[in-house]
Amino acid sequence: MSRVSVPCHVKGTVALQVGDVRTSHGRPGVLVIDVTFPNVAPFELQEITFKNYYTAFLSIRVRQHTSMHTPAKWVTCLRDYCLMPDPHSEEGAQEYVSLFKHQMLCDMARVLELRLILRQPSPLWLSFTVEELQIYQQGPKSPSMTFPKWLSHPVPCEQPVPLLEGLPDPSRVSSEVQQMWALTEMIRASHTSTRIGRFDVDGCYDLNLLSYT
Repeated sequence: MSRVSVPCHVKGTVALQVGDVRTSHGRPGVLVIDVTFPNVAPFELQEITFKNYYTAFLSIRVRQHTSMHTPAKWVTCLRDYCLMPDPHSEEGAQEYVSLFKHQMLCDMARVLELRLILRQPSPLWLSFTVEELQIYQQGPKSPSMTFPKWLSHPVPCEQPVPLLEGLPDPSRVSSEVQQMWALTEMIRASHTSTRIGRFDVDGCYDLNLLSYT
């Protein structure tokens, strides 16, 4: 299935403080990133791709268009998706990630805005975010290819063409020719190869015949 990138605007991250903000122990453990689509009509989201940067869990909320008389509402479409199996180790910390429509918790049609909620509970990493964010929708369908009728419906195995009336059967003609050839070979083999002399009579010469020559 073809896909088309949707032009989007990624707003700056908003940090939600974890701990006492008046002490040095307080740190942002949650970041919120809003993604808007200016000058783009409501669309059906097909895929989200990005490069992770030390984000352990990801949740996504989507604002969808409902109707002209009902305000758009926010719906959670992905909840605590694990990007790092262990937040305290680097596994998955800088991996490229693709999220597809079928992985979402709700229908992804009529999308107006996205909100990404990033969590990193480990104090080992000074910062975390997502990079190279791309949003895709379904591209135009490729035109269907038409095939000739003879190619779409193969002709069954052809039957042998019946013999024309009045012509001999080829197999019978071939058999008779072989018999004639065998008979010819037998006749040639039966002939003697000894040359008969002009005046030879029973292996002797007749003097009377010789006298006239």
